[in-house]
Amino acid sequence: MASKERFVPVFFEVIRNYSLALFKKDLFAGITVGIVAVPLALAFAIASGATPSQGIFTAVIAGFFISFLGGSRYQIGGPTGAFVIIIYGIIAQHGYDGLIIATIMAGIILICLGIARVGSFIKFIPYPVTTGFTAGIGVVIFSSQIKDFLGLTYKETSPEFIDKWISIFSNLSTINISSAAIGAGTVIIILIIRKMSTNIPSHVVAIVISTAACFLLGLNAETIGDRFGTINAVFPSFTVPEVTIEKIRALFPAAITIALLAGIESLLSAVVADGMTGSHHKSNTELIGQGAANILSGFFGCIPATGAIARTATNVRAGGVTPLSGITHAVFLCLFILFFSFLIEIIPMAALAGVLLVVSVDMMGIKNMANLLSSPKSDVVVLLTTFILTIVIDLTAAVQVGVVLAALLFMKRMSDVTSMGKINFDVSEKTAKNIADPDATSNKEIPEGVEVYEINGPFFFGVADMLINTLEHIGKTPKVFILRMRNVPAIDATGEHALENFYNTCKKAGTQLVLSGVNPAPYATLKKMHFIEMIGEENITNHIDKALIRTREILKELE
Repeated sequence: MASKERFVPVFFEVIRNYSLALFKKDLFAGITVGIVAVPLALAFAIASGATPSQGIFTAVIAGFFISFLGGSRYQIGGPTGAFVIIIYGIIAQHGYDGLIIATIMAGIILICLGIARVGSFIKFIPYPVTTGFTAGIGVVIFSSQIKDFLGLTYKETSPEFIDKWISIFSNLSTINISSAAIGAGTVIIILIIRKMSTNIPSHVVAIVISTAACFLLGLNAETIGDRFGTINAVFPSFTVPEVTIEKIRALFPAAITIALLAGIESLLSAVVADGMTGSHHKSNTELIGQGAANILSGFFGCIPATGAIARTATNVRAGGVTPLSGITHAVFLCLFILFFSFLIEIIPMAALAGVLLVVSVDMMGIKNMANLLSSPKSDVVVLLTTFILTIVIDLTAAVQVGVVLAALLFMKRMSDVTSMGKINFDVSEKTAKNIADPDATSNKEIPEGVEVYEINGPFFFGVADMLINTLEHIGKTPKVFILRMRNVPAIDATGEHALENFYNTCKKAGTQLVLSGVNPAPYATLKKMHFIEMIGEENITNHIDKALIRTREILKELE
């Protein structure tokens, strides 16, 4: 029963003691965040290749269920910048139906991750990887908005990063002065308001002022209505896409990327909220809520969504105290698009581009990137590889390669911190360390014909080759080989296999292998993999003294 309660959404826990005072706080915060979410939902959807209404309804549907079924009191969900390039790529390659299928698949993956209780492990994705692809996304978004920011008029022939910039420079002569002025004004207003106060929704104010200026001054700049026509202000219908095995196979890598991005960003957002409020989110429940929200978002023809860090922080600053503030934000957005969609149509595209340029620069995290460049070379390699692949290839490849490269470097580091070597038996050369350690081998009487080696550190696959050819390096074949493992906290299957091969090598050479100082965790692994049956229980000891007693017994038997 207790395990089931861990998956209970936070909403159902806090609603038991809900009050009118709490509702007033959540209502104000929800409306505030809803206002902030309007331009961001529009901008992210348009940049992704979707329609404005799909952006808003994603924030409505996914935002509602992320708050209703999630594991955080403060999380606000909706479209985010992290998804822009992956959505754009899926739509370009597989069409919008492909995006819907990938979104639903990602939702299923997130639910499986939550049920498998891996929410606490997602945070172990290396920081250089998340920084690299986030900064890369920022660069790509920045590049994609220059055309609208300057009001350039040309037909894009390729979505590739380099081709995009070639097209931009080749068509600078088509710049629209009005659009450029609106875009620049939007950026300036955002930056000024940020310096004045963090409590003022700078994106919203900038959009309102830029739109009003464009409308009142009659500036010749393209608007959302000019590009997309009348905004579809009808709530989307529930639709089941046509799914085939071929489509699932083709879209699986993209679905994995969406799921990873949604999981990483939502949990990072929840951690930010915890830091601001002192609360604690339920990571696995949050993943399940994110999964359910994306499945429903897909079935209603919307785009992927996740927890949005900026909107969640706004919710906290506005006084939100329960998931009802997120639900209120979704309801506000729904009412806004149903009854005030005409206001969306007059927003200049250059103003939205200005908002996204600021967002993209924030995502680049130039200061964080600069700091990481002074990190160890291995981290810099992971950072730059992920960053460059995100820009030049795509986000799916960047995440996959980045995680694999980080894992390989982790293996290398694990092998570096684990050592194995022969113990010095010369009592006359006792060090202060050995004198302080009563179990030091130099403090023991080692019989003739016995070799003692010690492993220090985890005995994983990265260090398993340390045992190879050990006997050959010794020279004279010993009668007994004692392998001390007191400083081995864990051993994996590869380490056990190496140990098994080493035992067989000793056996062929006529050497008896004895293990000393085997800790409980490695012992359990060796027992589970039947190594103890092979070597004999009597040859596995938990202390060097017992290992030496067993050694003398073996030597006596050999006489």
